[in-house]
Amino acid sequence: MLHCGKRQIGALLACILIFASVFICYFKDLQLQNNITRKIFSQATATTVTTITSPVIELCRGKPAQNAITPLKDNRTFIVSPYFDNRERKLTRVIGIVHYEAVKELYCWFCCHPHGKIYVSRANIDVHSDRFEFPYGAADIICLEPENCDPTHISIHQFAHGDIDQLPRFEIKNRKAEPFPVDFTVCISTMFGNYNNVLQFIQSMEMYKILGAQKVMIYKNNCSHLMEKVLKYYMEEGIVEIIPWPIDSHLKVSTMWHHSMDAKDIGYYGQITALNDCVYRNMQRSKFVILTDADEIILPLMHPDWKTMMQSLQQENPGAGVFLFENHIFPKTVSTPVFNISSWNAVPGVNILQHVHREPDRKEVFNPRKMIVDPQKVIQTSVHSVLHAYGNSVKVPMNVALIYHCRVPLQKSLPRKSLIRDTTLWRYNSSLIMNVNKVLHQTVL
Repeated sequence: MLHCGKRQIGALLACILIFASVFICYFKDLQLQNNITRKIFSQATATTVTTITSPVIELCRGKPAQNAITPLKDNRTFIVSPYFDNRERKLTRVIGIVHYEAVKELYCWFCCHPHGKIYVSRANIDVHSDRFEFPYGAADIICLEPENCDPTHISIHQFAHGDIDQLPRFEIKNRKAEPFPVDFTVCISTMFGNYNNVLQFIQSMEMYKILGAQKVMIYKNNCSHLMEKVLKYYMEEGIVEIIPWPIDSHLKVSTMWHHSMDAKDIGYYGQITALNDCVYRNMQRSKFVILTDADEIILPLMHPDWKTMMQSLQQENPGAGVFLFENHIFPKTVSTPVFNISSWNAVPGVNILQHVHREPDRKEVFNPRKMIVDPQKVIQTSVHSVLHAYGNSVKVPMNVALIYHCRVPLQKSLPRKSLIRDTTLWRYNSSLIMNVNKVLHQTVL
């Protein structure tokens, strides 16, 4: 009897232990379900979403991104900035750089107010077609936003699960629509190679201001000490905004446009990525965005400035959002001995007022163009054209405007008599000389 009682007591204890284990597991599972739920977006493409509830005091966790280019842990993905885009669907478009083969899967981690929830969904990775055979290229990381949520911040991760506190956190720009504070913003990308063409840069800046620019964005990799002083002057004036662009800290960069010319990671210091970021950065801030280099000026021939020119072009081309201007080379090797201002001779760089002969068109050679765009109609841009946009692109006739591009010649063997004398720039010489002198006396001289 005693032996039999021990067996019964043992069986009873075993049952109690099994019941307690089942109860504990069930209780923990209930707690987990309260913190993590699965939801499905109701957009055309269903996307599985993980919802993680966080305490209110820990809203928008993660490490705030501090730099213009942020690498993810895979070192194959580099985030520049996310932008709200509701032109077709409610989404966040993250401008970045990715390896076109290695990066196949990324996840969007949204921070939603006011409940402190993190929504995780799989991203659509759209590598821009104008990669020119380089392994890395500009990319849009498309993140559909969850319903009933206007996220203020986002993280991008290689996985749907992880520790949010260890992920870089980015503020989503363009969330609030505002009246345009400026009409024209010039995007210059990218400044590199210890840039020291100081005189021509100042002349370009002053021409931009004369023609109507109120803001100039510069994606700066590096420049000379003297150029830094000039940039500081323009930043304090309020017209220049510098975006640091240390892309060579992350990738092997080329100064060429095609991989066959220089087999590096990415072309021309990531110029295309910078241009796309500049378009989206100014989508709610500027009526028009001008995509050029610092040695290029879109020069109106029929109008005194950009504002009257664009009013006319828009009236003639309703619905157009992209205006392309022909590039014309004014060789810096061919000079006209005028406007030889002695104080300017001490400043490094080209005096554009002395270069008024342009190369003739070659019908068999592609003549690249630069653009003035309505940023709200651009989806993706390249250097010489947009890749995707709403509305039409218009090729502006040369008798309306051209790009004054003072640089080394492309047609080196042409004699001077074969060049075309074009003094359109001289229409602005009085204001230009006065303004340049003012800048030089406050910076360089």
